[in-house]
Amino acid sequence: MGGRVRRLRRQQGLSQARLATELGISASYLNLIEHNRRNVTVPLLIKLAERFELELSDIADGDEGRLNADLMEAFGDELFGDLDLTNADVRDLVTSNGPVARAILALYDRYRNMRDDAEVVGDQPRHDATETPVSDRLPSEQVSDFLQARANHFPELEEAAERVNHDSALSGEDTLQAMTTFLSNTFGVRVVDLPDDDSRAVRRYDPDTRILGLSTMLRADSRNFQAAHQIGLLAAERDIHALVDEGDFTGEDARTLARIALANYFAGAVLMPYDAFHKAARTHRYDVELLQHRFGVSFEQACHRLTTLQRPRKRGVPFHLLRADIAGNISKRFSLSGIHIPRHGGACPRWNVYTAFLQPGTINVQISQMPDGKSFFCIARTVHKANGGYGQPRSYLSIGLGCEMSDAAALVYADGINLERPEHIVPIGVSCRTCPRMDCGQRAFPPVAHALETDEKARGVSAYSSANA
Repeated sequence: MGGRVRRLRRQQGLSQARLATELGISASYLNLIEHNRRNVTVPLLIKLAERFELELSDIADGDEGRLNADLMEAFGDELFGDLDLTNADVRDLVTSNGPVARAILALYDRYRNMRDDAEVVGDQPRHDATETPVSDRLPSEQVSDFLQARANHFPELEEAAERVNHDSALSGEDTLQAMTTFLSNTFGVRVVDLPDDDSRAVRRYDPDTRILGLSTMLRADSRNFQAAHQIGLLAAERDIHALVDEGDFTGEDARTLARIALANYFAGAVLMPYDAFHKAARTHRYDVELLQHRFGVSFEQACHRLTTLQRPRKRGVPFHLLRADIAGNISKRFSLSGIHIPRHGGACPRWNVYTAFLQPGTINVQISQMPDGKSFFCIARTVHKANGGYGQPRSYLSIGLGCEMSDAAALVYADGINLERPEHIVPIGVSCRTCPRMDCGQRAFPPVAHALETDEKARGVSAYSSANA
């Protein structure tokens, strides 16, 4: 990051003193940043992006903090248990040789996925050795990394969505009817209800007959979103394919998932136009449920849209977002706040994205503090997805949204909370293997960087903590 800042400054012929003044920091602090001896905070990162008129992703690409956290998670695997690696060791590697650090992370991702594949195949009959799957990064991981590298903001899709909004008059009361008319007039696509015997699909498009079928089991906001998604695949096809071509995807599965993710982005931009949504978010202080009803979208869709508000000179709060199921699996992750979300497995059970399951449908507020002392203001709420009527299984998920503590006052959820009182802070970690908190009663695994203090005559708050002071 330091080298990137230095190159940008020199390209514009700025002295360290001049740029430091514009950023509101001292020249000595800027010098430390340029020599990778100080981290770049998210607010400062935003100032840099605005000063050099760049997308946040252009200046934040390859963020050392995220790479450092991902590597620490990898080295938390029992595979490296005998190496006694510390945070300082990993940080030195990332700072001195980022490409080697990324290569190690790529190797670990490949090892982890091959190990998971082997565990699945081991319990199945072997008929043909060629049936054994061999994978690199999972397609979903490749898409997550792609969105993170672009700071989850795509100006091309924002512009395409604005054109559709202008042409389709979506500001009326019946959003689905407006999109149905637009699809018919622009692309000759007819929107119909899916037949009852096609219960496994929520959306099905036949390019030969140009018929788009939507499930009658969907709520109104979901039907709108699926229709907008299809408009994106047609109206922004060229932009979506160009963006996918820019990504580092290793197979067609990953490319397909990327196109789906970008069409979903487009759908959110159509239903929640940037300027109107940004203004409403600031006016109502990021009240997600109010925004949800104002724009006729789901809670998750509104949260996701908030993470995309990164247009230069019209930015929103830099949020992180994650989605987890009741078993702890993380199926969606993105972070602009600086918090690290695990690449593999679940996260810390103290995170309110998990405790939200204890109060379904209620906004759960938490001040979360990482072991390094960094604190984040987080909200979480459960959602459920039903694919049928009585007796059909439902999916229960929790959506977590959060920001740096410096941005907490901008959120309505911080009202009435003394953000400085230590009793309001919940100590959390990333995962048990990388967390140094030995006094945690919810520790499920021993930490990789601490020696165990076992004593059969006394037990601490967990099986891996000492009962002695």
